[in-house]
Amino acid sequence: MGPGLEAIVLDVDGTLVDSERDGHRVAFNRAFEEAGLPDRWDVERYGELLAVTGGERRINAYFEEQGMPEDEREELASRLQARKTEIFTEMASQGEIEARPGVSELLDELEDAGVRLAVATTGTRKWVEPLLDRLFGLERFETIVASDDAPDRKPDPMAHEMALERLGLRASAAPGLEDSANGLRAAKAAGLACVIVVNDYTREQDFDDADLVLDGFGRPDAPVSILADPHRLDPPGRLDVDTLRRLTAASDSAD
Repeated sequence: MGPGLEAIVLDVDGTLVDSERDGHRVAFNRAFEEAGLPDRWDVERYGELLAVTGGERRINAYFEEQGMPEDEREELASRLQARKTEIFTEMASQGEIEARPGVSELLDELEDAGVRLAVATTGTRKWVEPLLDRLFGLERFETIVASDDAPDRKPDPMAHEMALERLGLRASAAPGLEDSANGLRAAKAAGLACVIVVNDYTREQDFDDADLVLDGFGRPDAPVSILADPHRLDPPGRLDVDTLRRLTAASDSAD
């Protein structure tokens, strides 16, 4: 038997915060407007573009689709991403980006239970840390692995592996919490059990390899719906520490 639940490795974008549709997408469009570009990403188009992880890569892929020459689009993507990050950071610091319902309660419960909190995100430290600090308090996260530290983006497992290394833990002691197929693939490639909490953009993605799939975190007044539960964990209307402990035990016994 392994050591049980000692830590959890958390994604940020779309997982802890519902930031894609009303955060990043809005910031990209503001950056396009400032640059005098006609391009605007509506909700549906942005959902399609999320298949490309990392903002600069996303812009680059978009302009490649538009037939823009490589040298031109790479310079433009770099400049737009830098400005978009500034805009998004301003939005985060001004309270325009909110935690998903139930997240704060889960983090409090994890902290009270002595479960260490780590972050593995494709976001940049420039906006991730101010956002986490405003919403949850930065000091409660033992380690934050951002794209600055792990440039190989999800589905590459680099960020998860680095988080485990910094925690000094085996993967069996620290499940991952993600919202997307890319996040799931990254966590699994690093050896972590993985809980998926879907959002509107990721709901239809392939989560066949997930250990638990929920449509939210759940609260007493808004119980969560279970979309997949291969280990028969049967969470009590919300994601809680006991469910994560039972997941860790089930995953460890399956190894």
